[in-house]
Amino acid sequence: MKFSANLAFLWSELPLSEAISKAAAAGFDAVECHWPYDHCDPKQIRLALANADTTLLGINTRPGDREAGEFGLSALPEREEEARAAIDEALSYARNVNVPNVHVMAGIAEGERARNAFIANLGYAAEQAAMSGITILIEPLNSIDVPGYFLNSTDQAIAIIDEVGATNLKLTFDCYHVQLMEGNLVRRLAELQPYIGHIQFAGVPARNEPDVSEVDYRFIFSALKDLNYEQPIGAEYKPATTTDEGLGWMQKLR
Repeated sequence: MKFSANLAFLWSELPLSEAISKAAAAGFDAVECHWPYDHCDPKQIRLALANADTTLLGINTRPGDREAGEFGLSALPEREEEARAAIDEALSYARNVNVPNVHVMAGIAEGERARNAFIANLGYAAEQAAMSGITILIEPLNSIDVPGYFLNSTDQAIAIIDEVGATNLKLTFDCYHVQLMEGNLVRRLAELQPYIGHIQFAGVPARNEPDVSEVDYRFIFSALKDLNYEQPIGAEYKPATTTDEGLGWMQKLR
Protein backbone atom coordinates (compact mmCIF):
# COMPACT_ATOMS: atom_id res chain seq x y z
CA MET A 1 0.00 0.00 0.00
CA LYS A 2 1.34 3.41 -0.99
CA PHE A 3 0.77 6.43 1.26
CA SER A 4 0.67 10.16 0.62
CA ALA A 5 1.30 12.66 3.44
CA ASN A 6 -1.19 15.51 3.61
CA LEU A 7 1.06 18.39 4.65
CA ALA A 8 -1.82 20.57 5.77
CA PHE A 9 -1.99 18.16 8.75
CA LEU A 10 1.41 16.45 8.96
CA TRP A 11 4.50 18.55 9.77
CA SER A 12 2.23 21.60 9.40
CA GLU A 13 4.52 23.61 11.68
CA LEU A 14 7.29 23.47 9.04
CA PRO A 15 7.70 25.43 5.82
CA LEU A 16 6.19 23.41 2.98
CA SER A 17 9.53 22.67 1.34
CA GLU A 18 10.88 21.25 4.62
CA ALA A 19 7.71 19.23 5.22
CA ILE A 20 8.11 17.64 1.78
CA SER A 21 11.61 16.49 2.73
CA LYS A 22 10.40 15.13 6.09
CA ALA A 23 7.59 13.17 4.48
CA ALA A 24 9.88 11.55 1.94
CA ALA A 25 12.42 10.65 4.63
CA ALA A 26 9.64 9.10 6.74
CA GLY A 27 8.71 6.72 3.92
CA PHE A 28 5.70 8.39 2.31
CA ASP A 29 5.41 7.73 -1.41
CA ALA A 30 3.94 11.16 -2.25
CA VAL A 31 2.63 14.34 -0.65
CA GLU A 32 -0.45 16.54 -0.97
CA CYS A 33 -1.48 19.87 0.55
CA HIS A 34 -4.37 22.32 0.69
CA TRP A 35 -3.40 25.89 -0.21
CA PRO A 36 0.27 26.37 -1.13
CA TYR A 37 -0.23 29.71 -2.87
CA ASP A 38 0.94 32.11 -0.16
CA HIS A 39 3.60 29.83 1.32
CA CYS A 40 5.88 28.70 -1.46
CA ASP A 41 6.79 29.82 -4.94
CA PRO A 42 6.29 27.01 -7.46
CA LYS A 43 10.02 27.01 -8.20
CA GLN A 44 10.76 26.25 -4.53
CA ILE A 45 8.26 23.42 -4.50
CA ARG A 46 9.60 21.92 -7.72
CA LEU A 47 13.10 21.96 -6.23
CA ALA A 48 11.94 20.45 -2.94
CA LEU A 49 10.06 17.70 -4.75
CA ALA A 50 13.03 16.94 -6.98
CA ASN A 51 15.44 16.83 -4.03
CA ALA A 52 13.10 14.48 -2.15
CA ASP A 53 12.35 12.41 -5.29
CA THR A 54 8.62 12.64 -4.63
CA THR A 55 5.39 13.95 -6.18
CA LEU A 56 2.80 16.51 -5.10
CA LEU A 57 -0.46 14.68 -5.82
CA GLY A 58 -3.02 17.38 -5.21
CA ILE A 59 -3.93 20.89 -4.09
CA ASN A 60 -7.20 22.69 -3.29
CA THR A 61 -8.77 25.82 -4.68
CA ARG A 62 -8.71 28.70 -2.19
CA PRO A 63 -11.47 28.51 0.44
CA GLY A 64 -12.45 32.17 0.29
CA ASP A 65 -12.70 34.34 3.41
CA ARG A 66 -12.16 31.93 6.30
CA GLU A 67 -12.77 34.64 8.90
CA ALA A 68 -16.21 35.17 7.38
CA GLY A 69 -16.92 31.45 7.60
CA GLU A 70 -16.29 30.61 3.95
CA PHE A 71 -14.91 27.20 3.01
CA GLY A 72 -14.98 27.17 -0.76
CA LEU A 73 -16.51 29.32 -3.48
CA SER A 74 -17.72 27.16 -6.34
CA ALA A 75 -21.24 26.43 -5.01
CA LEU A 76 -21.90 30.01 -3.96
CA PRO A 77 -24.49 31.69 -6.23
CA GLU A 78 -23.38 34.98 -7.79
CA ARG A 79 -19.71 34.36 -6.91
CA GLU A 80 -18.77 32.88 -10.28
CA GLU A 81 -16.00 35.39 -11.01
CA GLU A 82 -14.22 34.69 -7.70
CA ALA A 83 -14.78 30.94 -7.98
CA ARG A 84 -13.30 30.77 -11.46
CA ALA A 85 -10.38 32.99 -10.49
CA ALA A 86 -9.63 30.46 -7.71
CA ILE A 87 -9.91 27.61 -10.21
CA ASP A 88 -7.59 29.37 -12.66
CA GLU A 89 -5.07 30.03 -9.89
CA ALA A 90 -5.06 26.41 -8.76
CA LEU A 91 -4.70 25.09 -12.29
CA SER A 92 -1.85 27.49 -13.02
CA TYR A 93 -0.03 26.35 -9.87
CA ALA A 94 -0.71 22.71 -10.72
CA ARG A 95 0.75 23.13 -14.21
CA ASN A 96 3.86 24.82 -12.83
CA VAL A 97 4.52 22.07 -10.30
CA ASN A 98 3.17 19.11 -12.34
CA VAL A 99 0.35 18.40 -9.89
CA PRO A 100 -2.13 15.88 -11.36
CA ASN A 101 -5.20 16.71 -9.20
CA VAL A 102 -7.04 19.88 -8.14
CA HIS A 103 -9.82 19.72 -5.56
CA VAL A 104 -12.48 22.34 -6.33
CA MET A 105 -14.05 23.30 -3.00
CA ALA A 106 -17.82 23.76 -3.01
CA GLY A 107 -18.38 25.94 0.04
CA ILE A 108 -21.06 26.57 2.65
CA ALA A 109 -24.30 26.70 0.68
CA GLU A 110 -27.58 24.91 0.04
CA GLY A 111 -30.38 24.67 -2.47
CA GLU A 112 -30.86 24.44 -6.21
CA ARG A 113 -29.08 27.70 -7.01
CA ALA A 114 -26.00 26.45 -5.19
CA ARG A 115 -26.14 23.16 -7.08
CA ASN A 116 -26.45 24.95 -10.41
CA ALA A 117 -23.49 27.21 -9.56
CA PHE A 118 -21.38 24.22 -8.54
CA ILE A 119 -22.19 22.29 -11.71
CA ALA A 120 -21.42 25.29 -13.93
CA ASN A 121 -18.11 25.97 -12.19
CA LEU A 122 -17.12 22.31 -12.28
CA GLY A 123 -17.82 22.21 -15.99
CA TYR A 124 -15.54 25.20 -16.43
CA ALA A 125 -12.84 23.65 -14.21
CA ALA A 126 -12.93 20.30 -15.99
CA GLU A 127 -12.70 21.92 -19.40
CA GLN A 128 -9.74 24.09 -18.42
CA ALA A 129 -8.00 21.22 -16.62
CA ALA A 130 -8.39 18.83 -19.54
CA MET A 131 -6.04 20.97 -21.63
CA SER A 132 -3.21 19.98 -19.25
CA GLY A 133 -4.30 16.46 -18.36
CA ILE A 134 -5.30 17.51 -14.83
CA THR A 135 -8.08 15.77 -12.91
CA ILE A 136 -10.66 17.82 -11.02
CA LEU A 137 -11.73 16.34 -7.69
CA ILE A 138 -14.76 16.97 -5.50
CA GLU A 139 -14.95 15.75 -1.91
CA PRO A 140 -17.98 15.23 0.34
CA LEU A 141 -17.26 16.58 3.85
CA ASN A 142 -19.10 15.47 6.97
CA SER A 143 -21.64 17.85 8.47
CA ILE A 144 -20.24 17.46 12.00
CA ASP A 145 -16.86 19.03 11.24
CA VAL A 146 -18.08 21.33 8.46
CA PRO A 147 -21.73 22.22 9.10
CA GLY A 148 -23.51 23.53 6.03
CA TYR A 149 -20.93 22.36 3.48
CA PHE A 150 -22.79 21.93 0.21
CA LEU A 151 -21.36 18.51 -0.67
CA ASN A 152 -21.83 15.97 2.13
CA SER A 153 -22.57 12.56 0.58
CA THR A 154 -21.08 10.31 -2.06
CA ASP A 155 -24.50 9.89 -3.71
CA GLN A 156 -24.76 13.66 -4.11
CA ALA A 157 -21.23 13.80 -5.53
CA ILE A 158 -21.88 11.01 -8.04
CA ALA A 159 -25.07 12.68 -9.27
CA ILE A 160 -23.13 15.88 -9.87
CA ILE A 161 -20.27 14.09 -11.61
CA ASP A 162 -22.75 12.35 -13.88
CA GLU A 163 -24.52 15.62 -14.70
CA VAL A 164 -21.30 17.48 -15.50
CA GLY A 165 -20.28 14.56 -17.70
CA ALA A 166 -16.54 15.28 -17.81
CA THR A 167 -14.19 12.31 -17.87
CA ASN A 168 -11.61 14.21 -15.78
CA LEU A 169 -14.04 14.98 -12.92
CA LYS A 170 -13.62 12.46 -10.10
CA LEU A 171 -14.48 11.79 -6.47
CA THR A 172 -12.18 12.09 -3.48
CA PHE A 173 -13.29 9.29 -1.17
CA ASP A 174 -12.18 10.32 2.32
CA CYS A 175 -12.77 7.31 4.58
CA TYR A 176 -13.05 9.54 7.65
CA HIS A 177 -15.82 11.71 6.20
CA VAL A 178 -17.66 8.81 4.57
CA GLN A 179 -17.58 6.71 7.75
CA LEU A 180 -19.15 9.55 9.76
CA MET A 181 -21.89 10.20 7.19
CA GLU A 182 -22.56 6.82 5.57
CA GLY A 183 -20.48 3.91 6.88
CA ASN A 184 -20.17 0.74 4.77
CA LEU A 185 -16.72 1.79 3.62
CA VAL A 186 -15.67 -1.39 1.81
CA ARG A 187 -18.95 -1.69 -0.04
CA ARG A 188 -18.93 1.98 -1.01
CA LEU A 189 -15.32 1.79 -2.20
CA ALA A 190 -16.17 -1.15 -4.44
CA GLU A 191 -19.35 0.44 -5.79
CA LEU A 192 -17.79 3.82 -6.44
CA GLN A 193 -14.38 2.71 -7.70
CA PRO A 194 -15.04 3.90 -11.31
CA TYR A 195 -15.67 7.41 -9.95
CA ILE A 196 -12.81 7.58 -7.46
CA GLY A 197 -9.82 9.76 -8.27
CA HIS A 198 -8.22 9.83 -4.81
CA ILE A 199 -8.67 8.18 -1.40
CA GLN A 200 -7.87 9.63 2.03
CA PHE A 201 -8.06 8.26 5.57
CA ALA A 202 -7.83 9.09 9.28
CA GLY A 203 -8.81 7.54 12.56
CA VAL A 204 -12.50 7.74 13.44
CA PRO A 205 -13.99 9.53 15.32
CA ALA A 206 -11.14 11.76 16.54
CA ARG A 207 -9.39 12.17 13.17
CA ASN A 208 -6.07 11.16 14.70
CA GLU A 209 -3.69 8.39 13.61
CA PRO A 210 -5.44 5.56 11.72
CA ASP A 211 -4.35 2.80 14.11
CA VAL A 212 -6.55 4.35 16.84
CA SER A 213 -9.91 4.09 15.15
CA GLU A 214 -13.29 2.40 15.07
CA VAL A 215 -12.39 1.61 11.45
CA ASP A 216 -10.11 -1.39 10.92
CA TYR A 217 -7.79 0.03 8.29
CA ARG A 218 -6.00 -3.29 7.87
CA PHE A 219 -9.29 -4.56 6.47
CA ILE A 220 -9.83 -1.42 4.36
CA PHE A 221 -6.35 -1.56 2.85
CA SER A 222 -6.71 -5.28 2.14
CA ALA A 223 -9.97 -4.53 0.33
CA LEU A 224 -8.26 -1.83 -1.73
CA LYS A 225 -5.57 -4.34 -2.67
CA ASP A 226 -8.30 -6.74 -3.80
CA LEU A 227 -9.76 -3.91 -5.90
CA ASN A 228 -6.32 -3.44 -7.51
CA TYR A 229 -6.15 0.15 -6.30
CA GLU A 230 -2.53 1.16 -6.76
CA GLN A 231 -2.42 4.95 -6.25
CA PRO A 232 -1.06 6.47 -3.01
CA ILE A 233 -3.81 7.08 -0.48
CA GLY A 234 -3.73 10.26 1.55
CA ALA A 235 -2.96 10.30 5.28
CA GLU A 236 -5.06 13.32 6.26
CA TYR A 237 -5.18 13.13 10.05
CA LYS A 238 -4.42 15.33 13.05
CA PRO A 239 -1.42 13.97 14.95
CA ALA A 240 -2.34 13.24 18.56
CA THR A 241 1.06 14.59 19.67
CA THR A 242 3.65 15.23 16.96
CA THR A 243 3.76 13.84 13.44
CA ASP A 244 7.01 11.96 14.07
CA GLU A 245 5.80 10.37 17.31
CA GLY A 246 2.64 9.07 15.68
CA LEU A 247 4.11 7.40 12.60
CA GLY A 248 4.16 3.89 14.06
CA TRP A 249 0.92 3.16 12.19
CA MET A 250 2.83 2.98 8.90
CA GLN A 251 4.64 -0.23 9.84
CA LYS A 252 1.49 -1.72 11.40
CA LEU A 253 -0.78 -1.03 8.45
CA ARG A 254 1.35 -0.96 5.32
